[in-house]
Amino acid sequence: MSWTRYEMHKNRKIKKGILKGALLMLFLLLTVFIINFYRATVEHPPKAGDLSSLQLVRIETDTNKFFYGNNWLRKSKSGLYEMYLEGGPFERGVAFGKLTRELLYYQEEAFVEQIRKLVPSETYLKFLKYFVGWFSRDLGKHIPEEYLLEIYGTSFSSSPAFDFIGTGYQRQLNYHAAHDIGHALQALKMTGCTSFSFWGGKSSDSTLITARNFDFYAGQKFAENKIIVFCNPESGLKFMMITWADMIGVVSGMNEKGLTVTINAARSAIPLKATTPVTILAREILQYAGDIAQAVSISEKRKLFVSESLLISSAADGKTVIIEKSPEKFDVVLPQSDQIICANHFLGSAFSDDKTNIENIYGSDSKYRFERVGELLDMVDKVSVRDAAAILRDRKGRGGTDPGMGNPLAINQLIAHHSVIFSPSDLLVWISAGPYQLGEYVAYDLKKVFSGETAGDPVSREISEPDLSIPADTFLFSADYSCYGKYLKMTGDLDNYTRNHEKLPESFETAYIETNPMLYLVYSNLGNYFYENRLYEKANEYYQMALSKDVAGEDERNKLLKLTEKVHKKLGNVHSRN
Repeated sequence: MSWTRYEMHKNRKIKKGILKGALLMLFLLLTVFIINFYRATVEHPPKAGDLSSLQLVRIETDTNKFFYGNNWLRKSKSGLYEMYLEGGPFERGVAFGKLTRELLYYQEEAFVEQIRKLVPSETYLKFLKYFVGWFSRDLGKHIPEEYLLEIYGTSFSSSPAFDFIGTGYQRQLNYHAAHDIGHALQALKMTGCTSFSFWGGKSSDSTLITARNFDFYAGQKFAENKIIVFCNPESGLKFMMITWADMIGVVSGMNEKGLTVTINAARSAIPLKATTPVTILAREILQYAGDIAQAVSISEKRKLFVSESLLISSAADGKTVIIEKSPEKFDVVLPQSDQIICANHFLGSAFSDDKTNIENIYGSDSKYRFERVGELLDMVDKVSVRDAAAILRDRKGRGGTDPGMGNPLAINQLIAHHSVIFSPSDLLVWISAGPYQLGEYVAYDLKKVFSGETAGDPVSREISEPDLSIPADTFLFSADYSCYGKYLKMTGDLDNYTRNHEKLPESFETAYIETNPMLYLVYSNLGNYFYENRLYEKANEYYQMALSKDVAGEDERNKLLKLTEKVHKKLGNVHSRN
């Protein structure tokens, strides 16, 4: 072998060695990354000392009536589920899970279906799965041990059918941050709520009243099975909350001291990782705070990863305040009169120069709804509980205009998971039976429930107070409501036609418009269909019609304007080719 060939052979061996070394290093780096990613994203459950509660057997005494130890679940005549829980955190969680096993499967299936509908791309869904895993990598470190144990207890009833998302515990843990993650992925538009409170001279009997719509939308199926939980925890205060299967966090609730907590989302900057979910903070306040000062103290201890308003009403204080929290700032908004209103933007001085909050006020539908509540409160000199229900059900725009059924500008957007009215001094609560806030507001007297008059005996009689209930909205039985049902169905059909590039059935356009002629979304949906099918003149026509209606905020209007610009460019290209 010549010296030159020897050198070439030697160089090739060196290069191969370097390549092998580089590949080995890359393999090792990938292995380390995967191990660290797994360690960082996989939450391991806490250690429960006593597992004996897992050995109890659920007893079904009648259709939709179950016992699990001293805990029980029943379906009332109103359609609302009522549940009593007691004991330590792990025991409560196990009982919650065992009692709602079938409801949990249905709830999780509905939630996953809605996510698939919002995010039809399998590739993006996989990305979301890993994003949420990484984003929530330290979630368990920011949740009190008591609630981790309770969540762990519920996870024993999680169906393996959804293990492709994660283990039962991982899923239940992350579902408690769904409200917050919906903020982080703002394009999903899952949250938007309205609440208000009045007392003293504004109240018909001077007592404190608080009312709220919880507009967390994860599909119609998700809102079907509302659960009213009456909880007697081993430590802290007895409380009630409106929730769904295995959700131990609080979105709306009242405790035995007459302190209420409701949460309203505000626009957030995109967070880098999850900390304390707001529903867990709200639960801690409800379980351990007896007045506003204690609620504020608990709130100051916890770090949220999105921006939230917590409306806190207190029988002890005889008034309501708003705690406003972002990941960086904190404020308490005090009432300036005998009423206070909360939508989805901040009011406090700490956020007066906050860029995100200013953009939210001028770009979203929040300020519009806030002002509409103010209009309606101003129309009534002394507001009663029934007046509060009428405000929660209001479908009009400012000045009584008609923005179309289901418009986010309305207080009643026809998407509410639940609607609730509290009377903290009397420990009375009215909860909408559905659909939305249109059904009967079912009344409960928490003095009776918390005193034990109903605990342990759910089968013999209804535990609600029928004499105090508020009748269903007459709109529920109207031709307009029937049209709204048709609108929802046809919107789903139109989504499918758009996605599959299918031709619309004859007269579909006219029939669809007739279901909800004042709603801008009808026209923008049709515009999107024709845009996707490259019928740009027709798309432009419908986008212009959408812009002529009451659009839900400047952000939405700007999106429509950008779509019209895209259409005009497409039309220009078509004309230039011709």
